Amino acid sequence: MSSDSNAKPLPFIYQFISGAVAGISELTVMYPLDVVKTRFQLEVTTPAAAAAGKQVEKYNGVIDCLKKIVKKEGFSRLYRGISSPMLMEAPKRATKFACNDQYQKIFKNLFHTNETTQKISIAAGASAGMTEAAVIVPFELIKIRMQDVKSSYLGPMDCLKKTIKNEGILGLYKGIESTMWRNALWNGGYFGVIFQVRNSMPVAKTKGQKTRNDLIAGAIGGTVGTMLNTPFDVVKSRIQSVDAVSSAVKKYNWSLPSLLVIYREEGFKALYKGFVPKVCRLAPGGSLMLVVFTGMMNFFRDLKYGH
Repeated sequence: MSSDSNAKPLPFIYQFISGAVAGISELTVMYPLDVVKTRFQLEVTTPAAAAAGKQVEKYNGVIDCLKKIVKKEGFSRLYRGISSPMLMEAPKRATKFACNDQYQKIFKNLFHTNETTQKISIAAGASAGMTEAAVIVPFELIKIRMQDVKSSYLGPMDCLKKTIKNEGILGLYKGIESTMWRNALWNGGYFGVIFQVRNSMPVAKTKGQKTRNDLIAGAIGGTVGTMLNTPFDVVKSRIQSVDAVSSAVKKYNWSLPSLLVIYREEGFKALYKGFVPKVCRLAPGGSLMLVVFTGMMNFFRDLKYGH
């Protein structure tokens, strides 16, 4: 998520801080929608599951889900498990933004060009997403297990301890392959679309116009990224939610076989479970992140180089 490609470069520490502030801002505002998304994705809608009474709760949309969670579990449940992604935000965003810039340089050298093209934006974004996945998987796993309606963990540390005890350290990396797919598709779509939209819009001459362009580009980029990666996000949630103790037979392991299982048993729509809350979060969230990140980078650039 580079700011203006013609702007003066800044050291990594400034990207790290800007990325962390952007990520935490988005997370604080949008986290309840992430809880809703996870609840939808963990709903197994096969006839066998319904007959066995495994369908704990049925939600009829985002608002209905939010209302039922608050009514039956309390408002605080909307922020259950947030400490894990909060701890994840700084390394996650720093990895995403810094790696995206580094991969852009690598691909520019590879293709012998000084221009940031759309292809380079997509390739750099996807590569940064896969690198980011290696950093965030343990945090994501703890978050998913805390958000599950059936979760009995006392808190993130309890979840961490029990996961390591029952599944070993490598258990924290369950779902890494699906996370890499999910991140690569989202980042590739997000950065590629941002590049295209920014270039298609009138040149921004004021800060207000730049913010407007970032809001529009971030919203469209977030929507396209979500359309591309939701099936892999559903698979990731299913894989990470099941611990070693409760899973006699592991139904979901690798991404592509799991996609086929969900499609065969629950239909195509099941691959897009949680799409609406995900878009509701990531479209405005993508805009918010881009605006905050760009604003922070411009602030640091003014401090370092002057107006």
